[in-house]
Amino acid sequence: MFLAGVAPGELRLDEVRRFQYPPREAAGHLRWDAARIFAEIEAGLRAAGERARALGRPLRSIGVDSWGVDYALLDAEGRLLEDPVCYRDARTRGVPARVFAQVPRAEVFRRTGIQVLDFNTLFQLDAHRREGLPPGAHRLLLIPDLVNHRLTGRAVTEYTNATTTQLVDAVTRAWDRDLAERLELPGPLLGEIVPAGTDLGPLAGPRAGDLGLEGVHVVAPATHDTGSAVAGAPLAEGWAYISSGTWSLVGIERAGPLVNDDVARANFTNEGGAYGTIRFLKNVMGLWILERCRQEWEEDGRGEPYERLLSAVAAIDRSPGLMFPDDPRLLNPPKMTAAIAQQMTETGQAAPTSPAALARVILDSLALRYSSVLRTIESLTGAAVKGVQIVGGGSRNEYLSQATADAGGRLVLAGPVEATVIGNVLVQAVTAGRFASLAEARGHLAERAEPRRFAPRPSSVWMDLARHYEDLEARYRDG
Repeated sequence: MFLAGVAPGELRLDEVRRFQYPPREAAGHLRWDAARIFAEIEAGLRAAGERARALGRPLRSIGVDSWGVDYALLDAEGRLLEDPVCYRDARTRGVPARVFAQVPRAEVFRRTGIQVLDFNTLFQLDAHRREGLPPGAHRLLLIPDLVNHRLTGRAVTEYTNATTTQLVDAVTRAWDRDLAERLELPGPLLGEIVPAGTDLGPLAGPRAGDLGLEGVHVVAPATHDTGSAVAGAPLAEGWAYISSGTWSLVGIERAGPLVNDDVARANFTNEGGAYGTIRFLKNVMGLWILERCRQEWEEDGRGEPYERLLSAVAAIDRSPGLMFPDDPRLLNPPKMTAAIAQQMTETGQAAPTSPAALARVILDSLALRYSSVLRTIESLTGAAVKGVQIVGGGSRNEYLSQATADAGGRLVLAGPVEATVIGNVLVQAVTAGRFASLAEARGHLAERAEPRRFAPRPSSVWMDLARHYEDLEARYRDG
């Protein structure tokens, strides 16, 4: 959690609290601990208020963003009925095929413009309905909307995150209630959609006093974290972005959706962005793969600091092999290292046993996957991608940034690391009247941004790796 200040010549970001909230098995599913998340957020808000008072600057507003697709169910009194299920839970296995037997896949995409991922809210809700919704379910709220409801009492859904449900009409930007009805989904659960930048009002009831935040308003930013990250990326004209973290979101910003048969075949998505923009992108499994491996190495006594691991990766003369990062088996395997070894064995490769060598496989493969996605963007849009801005925590990974430049033959700018926080803050600042538009706010950011530059280095080695990777992708990709 961050306390931010935006003033002429200033973009201040003070981290006041950081916490972890791993999902855990409960009531037959992998679930988020809502009470723990609420408690940590309130502790962070209290710390932010104390810090603001120490600086002698009033706290004006609060903005919440999070991952997409996951949801909570409330009763008519606004009470949470059960802890939300995590998208990595196994309940949606096989569900897309069942849904598409009712409404064809091509029609679902034509209506929503959203890529098919097994864990989309559409499929989660179908699985939930068949298992049995909790009695008294009255309203569905996505995770940031759930937090906003707790803070303000308002039960609304912000547009950028709503689009990740695969239940929003790509043209009207409203719930596709006809689609929900045909799939026998509980459409009445879906409430009002509001745009990014909506002022939801002040903190409600005694909570404001308890936190020392009387009169502070809650603003819905782009509540999908990638939506905020893109809003906080000082993108140049014709450039793509990679929002790099647990997932890598590889895409471009557009003025409107791109929905056609070619886009559907490539399984790209048209997610909502701030102020009417569209995030045309593809999800790539991302650094989740490496982090899971690092957890396993830590458990068996082979863990080492991240920077030391990356130094060892860079010291390896040649790539020990490649993998396809978007293999569905890598979503949440019992052991990530074993899942990678299985895939590599299938393709006639020996999986490395040393952490550095396997990390090199993962990072080289991610760079090549990014390059493949960027080429597909060029093909689908008919416009060249001039360069790539990597934002988010993954922008710290210098090896991956250079590999992305080398694999794709494009200049890479890495940073800002806290793009999600910045985008969240810039939208709040527009709502507060500090800036007239997001473009003006981004200009304010660009004046202060100092991204690291990674120029592509022509190499026959990367050309050979690219040919090898193309064969792997042809075997495993979703098409």
